[in-house]
Amino acid sequence: MMNKRAWLIAGTAATALFLAGCASTPAAPKTVAEAIAANPQLTTLNKLINDNDLAATLNSAGPFTVFAPTDEAFKAVPARTWESLSKDKDRVAALLKFHVVPGTMTSDIVRNGTAPTLNGATVALSKSGTFVTVEDAVVTTPDLKAGNGVVHLVDRVLTPPAAK
Repeated sequence: MMNKRAWLIAGTAATALFLAGCASTPAAPKTVAEAIAANPQLTTLNKLINDNDLAATLNSAGPFTVFAPTDEAFKAVPARTWESLSKDKDRVAALLKFHVVPGTMTSDIVRNGTAPTLNGATVALSKSGTFVTVEDAVVTTPDLKAGNGVVHLVDRVLTPPAAK
């Protein structure tokens, strides 16, 4: 009888450990587009990505690094500037692509210098200790990892150079 009880306890414990392990297994990695869509601070960026046909790109294999302006960053853009910009879908697409760097660039590997963006221009990157900037924006929340890259929340909307 004691042997059956020991086996029952051991079996129950093993099952409990197995189920606990399953419960803590993280969900499948998201794409950077899905990571942006899931973040409540990035609703404006998510809408712009979807409205300007960038979601398919950010859902593809990548990898991508997205410097994602928060809703607060978009609110800081002067109304006149945004009104003028929003009338030109190509300019909005160029602005969005200026926030995307090919490859996965976590904050620990950012180096001072420049990086190419999806719109063909380069962004200036700077790092001092754990403090990272891109152009004149500060990375406020780094390293939101996704299956096809990484998202860094930034406090400003980056302005691409004027097209030539």
